[in-house]
Amino acid sequence: MVINIVQRLGSRAAAMGATIVLLACGAPSTAQREIVQPLPGADAQQTQGFASYLDTVAARARREGVSQRAIDSVLPTLSFEESVAALDRRFAPTPAGQAFPSFGPEMAKRINAAKIRQGRQVYSDEAARLVAIEQQTGVPASIMVSIFGHETSYGTIMGSTDLPRALATLAYEGRRRELFEGELIAVLKMIDKGVPRSVLRGSYAGAFGYPQFLPSVYLKLAKDGDGDGKAEIWSSRADAFASIANYMLAAGWRRGEPWGFAVSVPATLNTNAIASRERVAKCARAVERHSEWKTMREWKALGVYPAGGVWPADDRVEASLLITPGLDAQGYLLTRNYRAILDYNCSNYYAMSVGLLADGVRN
Repeated sequence: MVINIVQRLGSRAAAMGATIVLLACGAPSTAQREIVQPLPGADAQQTQGFASYLDTVAARARREGVSQRAIDSVLPTLSFEESVAALDRRFAPTPAGQAFPSFGPEMAKRINAAKIRQGRQVYSDEAARLVAIEQQTGVPASIMVSIFGHETSYGTIMGSTDLPRALATLAYEGRRRELFEGELIAVLKMIDKGVPRSVLRGSYAGAFGYPQFLPSVYLKLAKDGDGDGKAEIWSSRADAFASIANYMLAAGWRRGEPWGFAVSVPATLNTNAIASRERVAKCARAVERHSEWKTMREWKALGVYPAGGVWPADDRVEASLLITPGLDAQGYLLTRNYRAILDYNCSNYYAMSVGLLADGVRN
């Protein structure tokens, strides 16, 4: 399916490469992030306000058990970075009611033949570790590789922004203070646990390492995949894959179920009658485009049929229907595992491209 999309869109896909466009809530992937040189200096009032704010962060950090050593090694070194704040404003979520881009061109930006080849090479190079993690967790190796490819272009683009400085800037700015102040505290806790300050570099929004985890996610879900007792997701592919799989498990991944697949939808299907009334706390804008849940058996009865001609072995598996926007609209049945991918980044195009790239890597 992925290769067909690439071939159909031809050279435009190759020219566009793997640029990511943020379509819903969630931090943008690394391919979309850019590092801007900071503007020279800040006025005295801002400098004083920032220093005062860091005092409140230090007090909170102490209350949460962070050592004075870690606080003193980081907070006095920080300064406000206007360029980081400007990037955060630039990548605000897509406003409600704004039209979504057409499906085909978006997939062409995200998936191409070169990216599939790279993913297959990573799959081959890391096969033993990937298979071991898949057997242990039930998360397919191809999904781990695909997320690795989407987040950091297979480890080649991880960002170079100093995380403590970026997080302190975004927290002080105040638009999402609760989020970023919590992540700054998490960075201090990481340093307390022995993570070197020198490796804490990543995107302007605080994501770092091969899987682009936020610091709080690292503390909760990062795993040691190579047995050295450390979860070095910034330098160890084994640790990164184990951590991605652990994230997927925490997000609800179900062993043995597909993420989804393309389907033919009969013209007689009344999509209004199957519209979802589900209310979710996370990724609401993405999920509102999905239908209600039905089993594979029920979708068969409605005349929906896999584009590849093969149904999952278990016809009790539930899925929702998503019909992509644009002239090249395509129907997809999406399982609970798709929601686990969506949890990683709240964009249907992100989750869909992860699934399709995984299919291309596996096939």
